[in-house]
Amino acid sequence: MSETKPDSISWLSRDVVSILDFSRSELEYLFDAATWMKRRLREGSVPRLLGGKVIALAFFEPSTRTRLSFETAAKRLGAETIGFTGEEAISVAKGENLADTIRMLDGYADAIVIRHRYEGAALYAAEVAEHPVINAGDGKQHHPTQAMLDLFTVKELFGAIDGLVYGVLGDLRYGRAASSFILALTLFKPRRVYLVSPPLLRARDEVLEKLREAGISYEETESLEEVLGELDVLYVTRIQRERFPDPSEYEKVKGSYRVTRRLLEERAKPELKVMHPLPRVDEISFDVDDTRYAAYFLQARNGVPVRMALLALIFGAWR
Repeated sequence: MSETKPDSISWLSRDVVSILDFSRSELEYLFDAATWMKRRLREGSVPRLLGGKVIALAFFEPSTRTRLSFETAAKRLGAETIGFTGEEAISVAKGENLADTIRMLDGYADAIVIRHRYEGAALYAAEVAEHPVINAGDGKQHHPTQAMLDLFTVKELFGAIDGLVYGVLGDLRYGRAASSFILALTLFKPRRVYLVSPPLLRARDEVLEKLREAGISYEETESLEEVLGELDVLYVTRIQRERFPDPSEYEKVKGSYRVTRRLLEERAKPELKVMHPLPRVDEISFDVDDTRYAAYFLQARNGVPVRMALLALIFGAWR
């Protein structure tokens, strides 16, 4: 860690709003740092690289994995955390606007991690704050750190991200984790991407345009069974009731897909890995959990070392 590399400099004091703000080489540098962090975690020898730093966790929406993994990541590195979950816990409930809340946190902390129900909230916060802002999910638009840990997990499982066949299943219209994962793949060279969803939940035009611009072969389909046998990675997402502007639309598509052990054993490659950003509802049956296909718990655990690496790079503490 003694020699400063160009990609480490590019991470310094960086806002993290969209996965597309980063290059492939920057993400690969992040993965190197995450591998180092994961090894140190196993050894119980994590240095306090962020001692004296304070990280604000501004979660205007409920969260379990993302919030706790950021909090764990910060504390593992020696930083302190402040923050809240839900608008009712802060002065927004009294009418305070977002800009004032961000300015307040910016005065208290060295970086702000924000989750918000509105698209563009993280970008707006980054424009208001002087310290780095990290998007922990805004509306249906972006969830860049989820995409980072997803790609890291794929690389850990297969040794590479390039050359694989991916299937992304479920809510591709409103699901920010699915959209960010698809966008992240445009920075690499997948062999093919299948987008599996009901017609109402097809990927948005701007996401498809990025696939076309990157020259990635993709296909939209409603049938998982028809493509499952080709897949190396199946990325499953839940159909999120809370994202639907019209509740009647949700009723039409809920329960559209269910990945079961029997389905995988009958149709999938033995080496297929099933991923999911979690939480799940009923889209992956529990009998998949103890099979060789299940990679979603590893994926969730990888949130800590990846976010440790992200924080260390932003503060210039890992080179």
